[in-house]
Amino acid sequence: MLVIYKSFKTIIIASLFILLGLVRVFEDNLFYDPFIQFYKQLYFTKEVPDFNLGKLIIHTFLRYSLNSIISIIILFIAFNKTAVLRFSLIFYAILFITLISCYLAIIMNFSEELHQLFFYIRRFLIQPIFVLVLLPAFYYQQNIIPKQ
Repeated sequence: MLVIYKSFKTIIIASLFILLGLVRVFEDNLFYDPFIQFYKQLYFTKEVPDFNLGKLIIHTFLRYSLNSIISIIILFIAFNKTAVLRFSLIFYAILFITLISCYLAIIMNFSEELHQLFFYIRRFLIQPIFVLVLLPAFYYQQNIIPKQ
C-alpha cells in the first residue's frame, strides 16, 4: 500500500511540474508581457517596448500567483506538513512583495543600465524558480539533518 501511495504522489508531483512547464509554453497566449520578445532579441541595442503598466502588473501578479500555487501544492504533496505549507505561503508572499516593489521601481525609472537587473527580477517573478530551491531544502531538512 505504501508503494502505491508513493507512486501516486510521484505521479501527481510530476503532473504538477508538467503543468508548470505548460504555463511557460503557453505564456504568450496566457499573459500580457511585451518584455518576452524584448529579451529574446538583442535587448541592449533595442529601445524598451511600449507597455500598459496596469495590465503588465496584473498579468505579472497572475503568473506569479499561478506558478506559486502550483509550486506550493508540489511542496505540500511532497512533504505533507502544515509547517512546510505555512513557511511556503509566507516565503512566496514576502518574495512577491519584495520583488514586485523592485520591479515597479525599475520599470518607473527604466534605463539602459537597469536592463540586466530588470531581466533577473522579472525572471524571479514569472518563472517557478523558488520551488527548485525549496524542494531540496525541505528534503534536506526532513531527511538529512535528523540523521546527524
